[in-house]
Amino acid sequence: MTAATRPVLLEARDLGLARGGRQLFESLTLTCNSGDWIHLQGANGTGKTSLLRILAGLSRLGFEGEVSCMAELLYLGHHSAVKPLLTPRENLAMHLSGAIQRDAAAIDHALAAVDLYGYENRPCNSLSAGQQRRVNLARLYLSEAPLWLLDEPYTAIDVGGVQRLEARMAEHIADGGGIIMTSHQRVSQPGVSTVSLDEAASQHGAES
Repeated sequence: MTAATRPVLLEARDLGLARGGRQLFESLTLTCNSGDWIHLQGANGTGKTSLLRILAGLSRLGFEGEVSCMAELLYLGHHSAVKPLLTPRENLAMHLSGAIQRDAAAIDHALAAVDLYGYENRPCNSLSAGQQRRVNLARLYLSEAPLWLLDEPYTAIDVGGVQRLEARMAEHIADGGGIIMTSHQRVSQPGVSTVSLDEAASQHGAES
């Protein structure tokens, strides 16, 4: 199946963003089809997180351009979205929308997949930063959303955890999903395309 015949999950056209009088990027266009894995690259301050939040619909003002999302999406931000007084099981028991009750067996499978077996009933504030991060990443084993937007998913994860995470993301792509992610680390899986915000910034500087 060619890119032209694969379903479009998200399309962004002519995006531009300025912060503090500085143009971070402009005229940025990207499309994520079913089966696409897009890696947003760039130095700190180039707007990677801001771009991902725009694509997720979390930043609705202050940018130029249009974003059209044709699929349900899951957004995992840079910080662990866990409630510290709840256990990993309790954090994962409810869908992020609050509308779907998660199956207990599926939750336990997800926690085992991120190497948190034995920690499922401990309050999250007793876990390390890396363990809390893995609680959040366990949502990737529960999500049915076709499109994943992931901000620095490798943060606070060891080498083995990164390998397992990449395997899960590769599985999602093989099932027809799409991923747009930021990371300072290289993605080792084949078929990953890159969008450089450093290049977008340098092109703007050359034109200014």
